[in-house]
Amino acid sequence: MSKSKAKRRLKLLSANIQAGSSTRRYSDYATRSWSHVLPAGNKRGALDTIAQLASEHDIVGLQESDPGSWRSGFTNQTHYLAEQGGFDYWSHQPNRRMGNVASSANGLLSKLEPVEVIDHPLPGRISGRGVLMARFGEGDEGLTIAVAHLSLGAQSRHSQLSFIAELLSDHPHAILMGDFNCAHDCPEMQTLYRQTKLQPPLITVPTFPSWRPLRAIDHILLAEGLDCATLKAFPAALSDHLALSIELDVPEAALR
Repeated sequence: MSKSKAKRRLKLLSANIQAGSSTRRYSDYATRSWSHVLPAGNKRGALDTIAQLASEHDIVGLQESDPGSWRSGFTNQTHYLAEQGGFDYWSHQPNRRMGNVASSANGLLSKLEPVEVIDHPLPGRISGRGVLMARFGEGDEGLTIAVAHLSLGAQSRHSQLSFIAELLSDHPHAILMGDFNCAHDCPEMQTLYRQTKLQPPLITVPTFPSWRPLRAIDHILLAEGLDCATLKAFPAALSDHLALSIELDVPEAALR
């Protein structure tokens, strides 16, 4: 195989970790709501379980990772997972904060050194969400990985996806992963497919709710030319979302 066509196998994981909280049935949203604002429950044990899963991957995108508030015992969960999972590089993007009681962030863990990591705030009816974008390799052919957690409302998601489409329009080797809160074929997703090289997934895996997965609302979208080998879902400890794991082949040139 020529250098220009050489490929490298990467393993990626996208996980909404619900700040290490536990939700195993719909009634828990009411009866265990305290776990989302109090430093109680076995959050550290949940993080250790997630770290073990993450360690089997090269790059991990996190959603709902607490960046260090009261409910997490002032632990930056992204940093903790990086240390426990053996990742040399990590970054986080705090995006929703309720005083010092609870906070949420997008996170990136990587065993490869990124050239650049940029935080972008996302538009929406309620401010606070963002997209974390990392570049690997040099030049326009480099690999770009974006991590996002989109809004519940379709109108806000449309604005957010239009913004992300503009960011990724000039990146031929782009990957967008995260909690989209919608199916891959929802109307608001079409802007993304039209304006970037990202493709609708050939296979979808239900990820929500984790105890009885019915909806595929977590996605890892690949640009044309990035070949998916496997796609699987795994429990992210006791989060209400399953984590998505993917193996794919990336041009070596995109990582140099």
